[in-house]
Amino acid sequence: MLSKDDFIKSEGNTFPGKTYVDHLLRPVFNDQRDYLFKQMFYIHRAHVVMLTEQVILDKKEAATILQGVEIVSQTDPQTLQYDLRFEDLFFMMEYKISELIGPDLAGKMHIARSRNDMGVAMYRLVLREHILTLLQSSMLLADALLEQINEHAETVITAYTHTQPAQPTTLGHYLTAVLDILLRDIHRLWSAYETVNRSPMGAAALATTGFPINRKRVCELLGFSELIENSYDAIAGADYLVESATAVLSMMVNCGRWIQDFLQLVTREYNLIKVADPYVQISSIMPQKRNPVSIEHSRSLASSSVGEALAAIQMIHNTPFGDIVDTEDDLQPHLYRSYEKANRVIRLMHAVIRTMEVNKERALNQAKTSCITITELADELARDKNVPFRMAHQIASSIAKKCSLEKMELSELTLQNVNEEIGKLYNILLWQEEWERIICPVQFVKCRKIQGGPHPDEIRRMAKERNETLCRLSNKLADEKNRILFTHRHLSEIVNKTINN
Repeated sequence: MLSKDDFIKSEGNTFPGKTYVDHLLRPVFNDQRDYLFKQMFYIHRAHVVMLTEQVILDKKEAATILQGVEIVSQTDPQTLQYDLRFEDLFFMMEYKISELIGPDLAGKMHIARSRNDMGVAMYRLVLREHILTLLQSSMLLADALLEQINEHAETVITAYTHTQPAQPTTLGHYLTAVLDILLRDIHRLWSAYETVNRSPMGAAALATTGFPINRKRVCELLGFSELIENSYDAIAGADYLVESATAVLSMMVNCGRWIQDFLQLVTREYNLIKVADPYVQISSIMPQKRNPVSIEHSRSLASSSVGEALAAIQMIHNTPFGDIVDTEDDLQPHLYRSYEKANRVIRLMHAVIRTMEVNKERALNQAKTSCITITELADELARDKNVPFRMAHQIASSIAKKCSLEKMELSELTLQNVNEEIGKLYNILLWQEEWERIICPVQFVKCRKIQGGPHPDEIRRMAKERNETLCRLSNKLADEKNRILFTHRHLSEIVNKTINN
């Protein structure tokens, strides 16, 4: 057993102790290095430019500071390792800059700024990139879904309720439902983006500063869309994390449900969808198998993404309303990983859906089983034969039970059998043409022309409208990415001009 004295000797007598270094400072440093390096230098540049424009720094000082910032920013972050001399990456970079320009000028870079507002700004910049990346991937998936919807507007399939065959519909109808949920999740991501893309800079520790800074200018230089006006809110507010987490959580929960359907539809028993060869894996000892590993991994990654998002939400819950480590370096990687995994899910399923083959004949034959057109019998009796609605459904139920007891399909019943069964409950007859229409899944779909229904024309109408929505969203995304790219270039031009003048 290790004695207390031996443990203290191995740990050291001053901060930070070895355990604190190994299990907190070094892992946090690695996360900062991997996620925050680039954003840290964006903020350095924007803040120094603003201090210069506000004549808090003179132009010569600013040129020297920015030159040091530019040199150190070229460091490959993967070459950086935790150093006991520095608490974190922030202080290590400040030291490296000070080695070039001197500690006094390096210190001036931090006038009217705190680790608090700078930290929140870095987190928001990273999240902004993750959300835009997931949005772009989601647009690709939406486009692939639209392509398949148009291709399969008339492909009849079996729809399920409570995991049991329910009614005929079309694959286009099903995929339109998937697309609509995806589009709502895209709107949720945009809402989260608008909350995230706001600047806390200038809040300093939480009460702003006595220096005459221009908060809006830093906001503009960093490409944020607006300012978090209240400085306490800028530091204490964590709703941008909650909204980002819930947006990706919603998307992955929703995706997980239809991904589960896909795993069922690709089985040999269902055999409705064939995954393209690049996305299946052959068993090492059972060569007849085509394992749909791309879909399996997608389901697993979606669950993992949900877990990471929930972890972020749980870490915020019941924390004090202020600057607190719970919302900082320990939490952030959970959210970043949630978005990274979600993006992998969307990309994988985009590839699967874009390239999948559908067994239309098999799908149609399945839709002729399990009495799933029987509700059309009730509708026909009530709509065209003036049979009372409840009686019509009682008749349909009796015929479905007959099929079940005799292990028959509706198509195997003769018209005489049907009319005999109807006659037990109501004095009316069906004609052969009427019965053939009732048992046909294609006709079942075609007579459902109501808005949002599975009729092929209605599917194509919805697809056209969704395509217009997707075009608007795609243009919005392209505009936003170009706007941010412009602000980065604009900031770089100002920095270069300041250095070279």
